[in-house]
Amino acid sequence: MENRLENENEEELRRARAALRRAQLRKQKARQQWIRTHIRMFVMGGGILIAAVILVLLVHALRQNAGADAAGTQTHSDGALLGNEGTAVSEVTSRSGGDASGATEYAGEEAAGADRTKASVDAAREVSKRADIDEEGAGGLSGSGDGETEGAGGLSGSDEGETDGADAAVMTANGMIKVGEVQFVTGYQAQSTAETIRVPEDENMQSTHAILIDESSGTIVAQKDAKTIISPASMTKILTVLVAAEHLDSMQQLDEKVTITIEMTDYAYRHDCSAVGFDVDERVPVRDLFYGTILPSGGDAAIALATYIAGSEEKFVEMMNEKLQELGLSDTAHFTNCVGLYDEKHYCSTYDMAMILKAAVENDFCREVLSAHTYNTALTTQHPEGILISNWFLRRIEDKDSGGEVLCAKTGFVNQSGSCAASYEISDSGVPYICVTADAHSSWRCIYDHVTMYSRYAK
Repeated sequence: MENRLENENEEELRRARAALRRAQLRKQKARQQWIRTHIRMFVMGGGILIAAVILVLLVHALRQNAGADAAGTQTHSDGALLGNEGTAVSEVTSRSGGDASGATEYAGEEAAGADRTKASVDAAREVSKRADIDEEGAGGLSGSGDGETEGAGGLSGSDEGETDGADAAVMTANGMIKVGEVQFVTGYQAQSTAETIRVPEDENMQSTHAILIDESSGTIVAQKDAKTIISPASMTKILTVLVAAEHLDSMQQLDEKVTITIEMTDYAYRHDCSAVGFDVDERVPVRDLFYGTILPSGGDAAIALATYIAGSEEKFVEMMNEKLQELGLSDTAHFTNCVGLYDEKHYCSTYDMAMILKAAVENDFCREVLSAHTYNTALTTQHPEGILISNWFLRRIEDKDSGGEVLCAKTGFVNQSGSCAASYEISDSGVPYICVTADAHSSWRCIYDHVTMYSRYAK
């Protein structure tokens, strides 16, 4: 009798061990299948992004299936392993000190784990199928994206955007020009309408020449002798930076260095014009010449920039007049220098200057320079801390109630035209305006005249 029980005990142990080996083999096979599935999913996904999406979905599926499958598969596996021999195994357990029970429980856990892994692999396969479908859909979307990119490239003129100099703003689908967050009407003409207001003479508006243009429609909102010829003074430098920006071969040129010569520094002193304060032999980045030309209205920076672009001021002025012709302004505008020195042959109207500022604001880099309130030039041997320069018009008008935000500006002064300025504002209602005034009796009066023009006539 004892021999028979021992034989039965050995047989049950053998069966339990065999079940354990089968469970281990199933688990190993399931792991291999899991690896193969994920490799296939990664390859078919076409890249890290799709693989990441698949893995996220897989983890989600594993978490959903693990809890529900664990209990069910555990019971199913134990039952399948023991079958109708559960009683016999129980008896063997009591007689063999629990060894058979331990082996059986371990085998059951392994079998359950294998079944859970199999369920997870099945879920992974389903995820893979969905991923394949999504991938096909994504391929279609990607094709559309290429089309949109091509379209955008066509609008901007080149995929090399910033490498072809400082590009102008992008044309929108409705024929407008996107300038930052607003849209400008195309072209460089503004029209008077029946609603155009003649700016009256009063204490709040003392400049003798003025114009306010709604750039979203190209209409002249208000004006006062806007097409009378004036000397533009340092407003000239708006065209200086525009022409220079358009003749950069690449934006990387902004980091090139220009050596300041004695001719450049003497020009400012000789003509008694503003200067940044660069020293002879100082190596200055081209970028600093742009900011130095606008913020402190530096004659030294303007001459250095013109010389860098064209080789001489004379050749650069030819380029400036070519730009005036391109803008359709050459009948009433002509420049003889890049700084704004008074000359009988150096002239334009406030209307012309408004068109010049419009073109400059449409140029992303010029708009950036014209909108800077302060700027610190590069650290050099001559100026170890750089030179801090400011656009005082912007700094002084920023706390005035103009009915919007003045974003860009350039001032000027010569005795023949008094204090003058050109500025760009976006009103509180989101409408872009350009304002130009001339012949105010002081720089502060010029600022207040711009506040009056915006607050009184802009929407």
